[in-house]
Amino acid sequence: MRPLQLRRHWSMSVLRLEHVHKNYMTEGIPVAALQDVSLEFQAGEFVALVGRSGCGKSTLLNLAGAMDFPTSGTVAVDGVVTSQLSDAGLTKLRREKVGFIFQSFQLLPTLSVIENVELPLLLDGAAHARETALARLRWLEMDGYSGRMPYQLSGGQMQRVGIARALVHSPCLLLADEPTGNLDNATSEIILALLRTIATEQNTTILMATHSVEASSMADTLVRLCDGRVTELLQPVKSKPSSVATY
Repeated sequence: MRPLQLRRHWSMSVLRLEHVHKNYMTEGIPVAALQDVSLEFQAGEFVALVGRSGCGKSTLLNLAGAMDFPTSGTVAVDGVVTSQLSDAGLTKLRREKVGFIFQSFQLLPTLSVIENVELPLLLDGAAHARETALARLRWLEMDGYSGRMPYQLSGGQMQRVGIARALVHSPCLLLADEPTGNLDNATSEIILALLRTIATEQNTTILMATHSVEASSMADTLVRLCDGRVTELLQPVKSKPSSVATY
């Protein structure tokens, strides 16, 4: 493995974190969740965040998705500094630039597959929401399930629907929090291969938090966190382990 070589200038990155610190208050005492994190990721880059629970992976995802803001330092998505936006600007940024994939799928149980996928477009007032949602499902080979309810799907199928929903507005940044955590090994391999394809063919930057060695081996870039600090920044050699291991 060799150290990551940054390939573009800061201003050309899809996601940039510069000297980011994030503190949370616990009983009046500041606790550091991230400490002096500086990272830059480009279009189409598949990034795995690894480290023990509590190392800062989820905090970093929240900052990248403008769901939270740094105590100091800057986070920029597609050149826009998130802490400088109004509430309306933040909503617009999330709806247009960022997609989210969850470990527990987060599908609305009372909506059909197609309704779950088109919902972000309907909330944004986009035209042709149904057609766009169906096209995303078709790309993921899930269009034949468009009329089903979430409870009628397997875990892998629900995750595919979750990915379709995350991609329906063509975001430049896709955030995945343990996307294979609730899936068996065979299904996990399928989902990871799909994420790899999304990064390559859709030129989407993917930031994935994971404990899985198998999942991290699919990424272009590996960021290892410990106690809120980046301890390694690597481009791992691609290999396929015989079984799923964890960090």
